[in-house]
Amino acid sequence: MSHTSRTLRGAPALICALLLMVTSACGASNSNAEASSSGGSGKGVSIKIGQFSWTAAAVETQILKLIAEQHPELGVGSVQTTQLDPAPGWLGLQKGDLDVLPEVNLPNQQPFADKTKDTTTLVSKTYGGATQGWFVPKYLVEKGGAAEGLTSITQLKDKKWADAVGGKLYDADAGWVTTKQNDKRIKGFNLAVTHKPSSEAAVLAQIQRAYQRKEPVLAYLYHPHWVFQKYDLVQLKEPNPYQTGCFEGSKNDCAIPTLSAHVAARKDLKDKAPKYYAMLQKFNISLADVEKLLAEQQKGNASPEKIAKDWVAANQSTINSWIK
Repeated sequence: MSHTSRTLRGAPALICALLLMVTSACGASNSNAEASSSGGSGKGVSIKIGQFSWTAAAVETQILKLIAEQHPELGVGSVQTTQLDPAPGWLGLQKGDLDVLPEVNLPNQQPFADKTKDTTTLVSKTYGGATQGWFVPKYLVEKGGAAEGLTSITQLKDKKWADAVGGKLYDADAGWVTTKQNDKRIKGFNLAVTHKPSSEAAVLAQIQRAYQRKEPVLAYLYHPHWVFQKYDLVQLKEPNPYQTGCFEGSKNDCAIPTLSAHVAARKDLKDKAPKYYAMLQKFNISLADVEKLLAEQQKGNASPEKIAKDWVAANQSTINSWIK
């Protein structure tokens, strides 16, 4: 499975709220859902894990599945995984069709968490500090580079600096929340760059071509992503941190929020599988390690199952500390 865009980036809070108001009409999975089961030990309860479509989520799901399979003392006899998008995933968690959702990104999915707080909870934080923003190659801004001295997006108000990075911001799909935010940011900061939404694949192709030719390029990117393991990129500084109210109304000169990833679970899982629930509360993988896993997948086109299996084999002491 290749690294795929995060569908949640295209789900505004209003849509989240509306979807959660119609749970009677929705199931735990969408029409594209894929399910797989594990026989497990045969002793213990059965649990269901929702697997989001991007690679980090898939790998984390498979790690949690393997831990259950290899440690029957956690009280889980079998694990079923179902691939779905965030909206049906949270609906499934709320209704009891799912027990666990790894790689819940906040603040993007906060409306889901708020709407389902009676039956669900965020049990642990997998990683934090995942920044989003505008990046340029290091060779462009280091000493002797065409944009030497460029450090902040506000400098792009000046056409001289905008031209030094190519005059364009290469961005992802027009439907992503962040793409819409970037459009507002360009206008809010009154920048001299042209907005070029396309696709994540197109953005990555522009970065690759720029590196091959040592040319300027300015792109929207986010952590965690394999691209930071392959290329030396510098994020432009933001003058105004994200805060409540940004991108609502006229306040558009803001940074895009930093993301964190969490594991969500039904509250009744604590009674259903208390030892597995306790393990989930300790589950964490650093942002740097997640990006290494993504780079490994990209380089070798390995399946999430293979990457998870290798990670589990290499991190037994860490896993043992989670299940004590």
